[in-house]
Amino acid sequence: MNAAIGYVAIAAVAVASALIGFYGLRVSRTTSDFYVASRTVRPWWNASAIGGEYLSAASFLGIGGLILLTGSSALWFPIGYAAGYLMLLLFVAAPLRRSGAYTIPDFTEARLDSLWARRVTSTLVIVIGWFYIVPQLQGAALTVRITTGLPSWVGSLAVAVIVAVVVAAGGMRSITFVQAFQFWLKLTALAIPVVAILLLAGGVEPALPPVEAFPPSAGPGDLEVYRTVSLMVALLLGTLGLPHVLVRFYTNPDGVAARRTTVIVLVLLSVFYLFPTAFGFLGRAFAPDLAQSGDADALILLLPGRLVAGPLGDVLTALVIAGAFAAFLSTSSGLVVSLAGVISQDLLGGSVRGFRIAAVLSSFVPLVVALATEPAGLAGSVGLVFAFTASTLCPVLLLGIWWRGLTARGAIAGMLTGAILSGVAILGGGLVTAGFPVLRPFLEQPAAWTVPVAVTVTVVVSLGDRRGIPRGTDRFLTRLHVPEPMPSHPRDG
Repeated sequence: MNAAIGYVAIAAVAVASALIGFYGLRVSRTTSDFYVASRTVRPWWNASAIGGEYLSAASFLGIGGLILLTGSSALWFPIGYAAGYLMLLLFVAAPLRRSGAYTIPDFTEARLDSLWARRVTSTLVIVIGWFYIVPQLQGAALTVRITTGLPSWVGSLAVAVIVAVVVAAGGMRSITFVQAFQFWLKLTALAIPVVAILLLAGGVEPALPPVEAFPPSAGPGDLEVYRTVSLMVALLLGTLGLPHVLVRFYTNPDGVAARRTTVIVLVLLSVFYLFPTAFGFLGRAFAPDLAQSGDADALILLLPGRLVAGPLGDVLTALVIAGAFAAFLSTSSGLVVSLAGVISQDLLGGSVRGFRIAAVLSSFVPLVVALATEPAGLAGSVGLVFAFTASTLCPVLLLGIWWRGLTARGAIAGMLTGAILSGVAILGGGLVTAGFPVLRPFLEQPAAWTVPVAVTVTVVVSLGDRRGIPRGTDRFLTRLHVPEPMPSHPRDG
């Protein structure tokens, strides 16, 4: 690959993102601007920004690579990522917006009237955010190494610096402009190369991969049904607890706008996921060698140059590089905004200055982790973050919105149980399965058992703590579920 293409594409995205972000700085004046864009973001604009931050390295690069490796069984990932927003639409979007909170810890403290519930929630939000940023930085490292030949750490450092500067400068309002732009860039960066390849690569003979190029299809003894169910539990419920996604609903003017935003996001995501899926199947036909070389996640970066010759191939390659870099920047930006809001509120007084300090801290802690660890498959890494989120924040949000009986003790017990069980499965699973290989599927995809256990603990402890139900619970739940009055028409009285 021509390194100049990579340099130009990455520099163009970085400069465009910075310029748009600094434009947003001109209209960021108040604390509310920095945290929730003064709750004035309209549905189409907000939906584009949500698409920008949600479509991460796992969506842009990881899904194509996973389909290259495993074929149609990987289709559960895009299905789950998109369907998670249906769960948001049905159960969370409008009530969460009506809560009036700035962050998820704000919501749990207001709902449960407990400082300790807030502290546990804040800790989990920070852990989830940092774990989610790490794959973005590792994806940037992969992209820079493949496309420019520079050391991997350059990509991780570049994303961390750009995100820290843009978020610290303009906060949520600034990032909204940037992420909306980056969504449409990502969609274009996948759609145009796929169409071009289908139209122009007709004369290229599909490769005939050796039998060992792809892993064999799993049989009944491989517990594939369990793995699939557990993955879907993680993706469907994990979406409900992603801090960078939920904070976006606080920026809508009202609950009606939050629902409209979610519907638009569902449409945008459904269209987007057609293209990395197509890339994956094209890769199985034309580039099976990438599955053996360990470069499956680089499929989308390499395939256009292989199948489309000449300057047009260079242009398509530059486009996918730009889209990939936009994916790392947009998701990392959303995560840093949500983390900075929590850290600033809980530790730094909630001021704009505190937000800016927290933004820098939120960017560079995961950078250290990304540089110190070996990257795994992007889609798989993010899937484990979803499992952790589904086991910790999701039960508290759902029960807090829909069940009057939730108490602070029950919420804390459930969150800690989910965190311990899923954390041990994710971080210590390798050690456990070395001695007990029969447990491997249950630790590689833990959500199917960690989520029910966490919910059960939450409910049982809450039922045993009836006196712990806050006095203002009924009033708070009424505010969550009573629709706002429709806005008056300009001609009305």
